[in-house]
Amino acid sequence: MALAPARTKYRKWMKGSRAGNAKRGNTIAFGEFGLQSLTRGPMTGQQIEAARVAISRHLKRKGKLWIRVFPHKPVTKKPAEVRMGQGKGPVEYYVAVIRPGAVLFELAGVPATIAKEAFRLADAKLPFHCRFIQRA
Repeated sequence: MALAPARTKYRKWMKGSRAGNAKRGNTIAFGEFGLQSLTRGPMTGQQIEAARVAISRHLKRKGKLWIRVFPHKPVTKKPAEVRMGQGKGPVEYYVAVIRPGAVLFELAGVPATIAKEAFRLADAKLPFHCRFIQRA
């Protein structure tokens, strides 16, 4: 089961804007190393989980991992070959809106080389470009 909020105030949201850079969550807060997005786009719960699995498999149960993003935004979809009108479709999945500069994952308790490789594997699972950052 992919990540999704337990309950929401409103079932369906408007599309909203993805413009601008990340104002919050753009610095390392918990760990020593981070994976920072360089481009924008939606990140589904499945993609977050795939990246998490890739990181944890490479680390072999060493170190501590923080996931800094959560899919709060519902995305609706109408079934195939359905006529226009008749309202908005049902919620298909949830996404996290990612803007450039957002820190997606953080790591601590592992050497920099291992962290860099783990984040490289995670980056391959994500729909946008990311970079490896270290605590200043």
